Amino acid sequence: MTDQAAVRDFMQDVRPDAVILAAARVGGIHANNTYPADFIYENLMIECNVIHQAHAAGITRLLQLGSSCIYPREAAQPMAENALLTGVLEPTNEPYAIAKIAGIKLCESYNRQHGTDYRSVMPTNLYGPGDNFHPDNSHVLPAMIRRFHEAVEKGADEVMIWGSGTPRREFLHVDDMAQAALFVMDLQQTVYAANTSPMLSHINVGTGTDISIMELAQRVAAVTGFKGRITTDPSKPDGTMRKLMDVTRLAEMGWQARIDLTSGIEDTYNWFLSQNASSIRT
Repeated sequence: MTDQAAVRDFMQDVRPDAVILAAARVGGIHANNTYPADFIYENLMIECNVIHQAHAAGITRLLQLGSSCIYPREAAQPMAENALLTGVLEPTNEPYAIAKIAGIKLCESYNRQHGTDYRSVMPTNLYGPGDNFHPDNSHVLPAMIRRFHEAVEKGADEVMIWGSGTPRREFLHVDDMAQAALFVMDLQQTVYAANTSPMLSHINVGTGTDISIMELAQRVAAVTGFKGRITTDPSKPDGTMRKLMDVTRLAEMGWQARIDLTSGIEDTYNWFLSQNASSIRT
């Protein structure tokens, strides 16, 4: 999707009725710090190509997925939609966040100029079957699942997690996210417009609850059967100390998450176990 001509040809040939843009270059703190140029370039190109070529092909309905990283590092908690562009971003993921903010503004700008119905949802941290379990470039929850699983396999008595363990994060199962995306996509335009504004049009998607990284590690340990010690490495970055989404707007429109975190971790771990170890993006 970073290839403009390929995206143009696809849109012109297929002419879909609607587009859901979920593709992105993503990763945790390590990946964001290591590949900042890749993160900003690839995400900007994906958004620009897909959104513009959708318009060029006459597609009026589009939903793009952003990220809770769009909000300022010191945003009031929980983070409401109107916190966008009110402060400085978290340095460890600023390139990614800027690209995702650009995606929102692309949708809004095409709506304002061309009368399209392009919408944006901002998910919190997503996880679930099919996740990326790479030891270096994955997000925190799948990274923990792999690390604790391997510790059990090796009989290790200790697992070390990055940072202090005190930052708090919110996690949403991918199946809940899929349902929320379709819910927002299918809202009547009058309902969507009544709950947004032309230049503040995105909607948060999350559970409305969060958990510390240490508490998350303890839950993953319980699910994977790890009985040893969990230690921290304060020399590694914590990132933003808290990122909890204000999901009031979406709840008032009639949608709430249904999968609790422990059940979601169990579901994800069962999927992990069902895969051949060599196929899990080693």
